[in-house]
Amino acid sequence: MRKMIVMLGLIFVAAGLLPACRSQKVNLITGLTDQPVTLSTFVSPPSDIEDVRTNAFTKHLETALHIKFEFEVVPESIMNERKKIVMASSDYPAVFLSSDFTQDEQLKYGRQGRLIPLNNLIEKYGSEIKKTFQKNPELKNAITAPDGNIYALPSVNECLHCWYAQKLWINQEWLKKLNLRVPTTTEEFYHVLKAFKTMDPNGNGKQDEIPLIGASEGWHTKITGFLMSAFIYDNEQDYFYMQNGKVKLAAAQPEWKKGLAYINRLYSEGLIDPASFTQTTDALWHLANRPGPNMIGSATVGHIGKAFSMEPGETRHMEYMTVPPLTGPSGFQAAGYFNTVGNGQFAITDKATESEQAAAMKLADYLYSEEGTIFNEWGPDGLWWRKGKTGEIDEHGRQAKYFLKPEFWEHRTQNVSWSQMGILYRNRDLRESWAVPDNPYDDNGYEHRLYMETIENYKGKEPKELFPLNMFMASDDAFEAAQLRAQINDYIESNTVQFITGSKKMDSDWDAYLKGFEGLKLNRYLEIYQKSYDTYYK
Repeated sequence: MRKMIVMLGLIFVAAGLLPACRSQKVNLITGLTDQPVTLSTFVSPPSDIEDVRTNAFTKHLETALHIKFEFEVVPESIMNERKKIVMASSDYPAVFLSSDFTQDEQLKYGRQGRLIPLNNLIEKYGSEIKKTFQKNPELKNAITAPDGNIYALPSVNECLHCWYAQKLWINQEWLKKLNLRVPTTTEEFYHVLKAFKTMDPNGNGKQDEIPLIGASEGWHTKITGFLMSAFIYDNEQDYFYMQNGKVKLAAAQPEWKKGLAYINRLYSEGLIDPASFTQTTDALWHLANRPGPNMIGSATVGHIGKAFSMEPGETRHMEYMTVPPLTGPSGFQAAGYFNTVGNGQFAITDKATESEQAAAMKLADYLYSEEGTIFNEWGPDGLWWRKGKTGEIDEHGRQAKYFLKPEFWEHRTQNVSWSQMGILYRNRDLRESWAVPDNPYDDNGYEHRLYMETIENYKGKEPKELFPLNMFMASDDAFEAAQLRAQINDYIESNTVQFITGSKKMDSDWDAYLKGFEGLKLNRYLEIYQKSYDTYYK
């Protein structure tokens, strides 16, 4: 069936269906010359795209916007490294569509003149972008540097389940078999894991169950994030939390020590797979999906598809449900919350001529439109999606605007969409306007299931006061903070694993661990972020 879908995509391009897509209204282009404008463009296509140069969405953009792409194609795995090398040289392209420019990098390259300010171009050509700013003024504020310039545009994804991605998924079939309830506290969770380890819930007569597993690299796959947030808020990224308007480091607090002691207890009793601190998400996925009895009792992953196959016909993922944030011994409970504007993906460099700048901004403006966003992610109308029919409802019980066909999930490679490459504007209204199935475990119920799990178990359980992720700061401070952050985060992460695995002891090594922050200039680090929080966020 996957081959059939891929062939459909090829037939679609070859048999003349593409011009019908090109005829969709694109009311964003004015004053174009007879010759298309060539844009040298840095891209990092997702692995499912067969060839971005011949891709149907690429061809649609070239025809509709009267441009010609000259792509510099870089694999996702080395994109950031290659970007830095290219920007350090004089041989960089006119446009970046896959750049992941951090706020620090935007300021650095903007200050050097390598990234040009987009403000005037947005004012002149950015009708869709300006509409977006009017609806969402916080977005404009978040991407505006301290000097007043916008140097890059992010891909906006107002994804509710992504905002609450610090999830624990537990085997509900094992809970039923062992007559256990969904745990609500850290102590209850400990006893559930003990039962998973010792009571043979997979029924093969062997003690081969893995009570809890995660991964060191992946989308919210660290077990420490979910578990630590029963003791003190852990956002897994900069380890900041807020207390009465003051920026604090969670990993230097007594509550962090208590959390480490709890996780060490689980580890020392064989309730956590040791590979959780070294393996990739791919390794976790292969273990979770191997033939034979299921071995996984619970897993910390942002969504269940990061651990278990969601392909049509696969059923193991259906055994799992989410666990609400656990309550720790002191009564603390927090859901991780990651509602933030991402790094800049689209940027124009000083290599672009005036006509190239105009064409590039018109491209960005179209990519932010609803039409461009849907084609980018899901392909052309009629292939994998259609308009909602009367009686089909969305997440809010309204008439559904769109319907995603189940066939979408049957392909592994395709050449008709950009599969979210570049920039899109997916606000909550758009994301939640698609038809939902009656059964969230249907092949087409993937997003609906994640939405419902989030609503039921995580939404509203984040701390009232949160430190903003991806915050601009003054350029001089940004450079110093970036250096300190790299050292401090490495120190926290390496020590966290050592305390959990027992190579460092709480009784004898904790004070030295705290002392180490002095040499890393923690006080100066917090001072910089407090200043930025007070200046730019408040």
